[in-house]
Amino acid sequence: MKVKTIFMHLLYFTPYILMMTGVVTNPWLMLLMCALMGFGLAGIGLSVMHDANHGAYSNKKWVNQMLGYSLNIVGGNAFNWKVQHNVLHHTYTNIHDVDEDISPRGVLRMTPYSDWKGIHKFQHIYAWVLYGLMTFVWVFVKDFVRIVRYQRDGLIKNQKADVRTEWIILIATKVIYLAYMLVLPMIVLPINGWQWFAGFFLMHYIAGFILAVIFQPAHVIEGTEYPLPNDEGKIENSWAIHQLHTTTNFANNNKILSWYVGGLNYQVEHHLFPNVCHVHYRNISVIVKKTAEEFNLPYKSEPTFIGALIGHAKLLRELGKNPQTLAAPSL
Repeated sequence: MKVKTIFMHLLYFTPYILMMTGVVTNPWLMLLMCALMGFGLAGIGLSVMHDANHGAYSNKKWVNQMLGYSLNIVGGNAFNWKVQHNVLHHTYTNIHDVDEDISPRGVLRMTPYSDWKGIHKFQHIYAWVLYGLMTFVWVFVKDFVRIVRYQRDGLIKNQKADVRTEWIILIATKVIYLAYMLVLPMIVLPINGWQWFAGFFLMHYIAGFILAVIFQPAHVIEGTEYPLPNDEGKIENSWAIHQLHTTTNFANNNKILSWYVGGLNYQVEHHLFPNVCHVHYRNISVIVKKTAEEFNLPYKSEPTFIGALIGHAKLLRELGKNPQTLAAPSL
């Protein structure tokens, strides 16, 4: 984890330093540097921040907190992420209107219980383009929208957090981020606003796309389930069994992919043991699969990454069909 943490941060900050110090000045090479920063940004999110904000990076709380704030340094907000991911997604996985990862998104329909729009017929095509916008929108819009919503819904209070403190941290770290990503480059580098935007957008587009294609096939894929609570607001299965029904692994034999994505291709193991560091998922998976089979429970796994993406695309296409047409009796 220490080696990986250093590597991912160097992958993000080294290209930045090379540009800022004038070592790299060619516009096309600068775009290449921004692309590398995108891979580093995604790597920090997948392999460092993710474990830290789950409390799984270290047995020392201060280490997890410090590395968890690496998300703030690259433009996000650790507190918002922990509420959205740790609380809502991990507790209510694939439950409509609660799990924000599949909640109604306008032009994307990720659950059969979301409202259908005509444009959804083509979502299996255009979704891949929109995925690249994820971190870009996250930095400038989502963090602000989420903290307002979490305050309104009482989620900040439930986390025993002070809303004023979280607002101060959010605004202060956004200012720091924009200072070193926007202000300093415009002062130091011989570039105009459009050139800066091209590099900044490219970095975030690559990072957003990588993050989306790693997280989406884990829960929005052929064979996944979308349980609904009963009239009493309860889910039929226990929490652990619910995770097995709503989560899918992929490409578990691809060690290079697994290393880069922080073991998140072992999504089943991660959901069952979110407080365990991802370096142990490969060994844990043998036990989890054997236990699932012993109790006749599902252990969903797609052999390849490409296969997982195809399965995701197929479900997007299915969810894009008009549910009224599908429900209509055949003549």
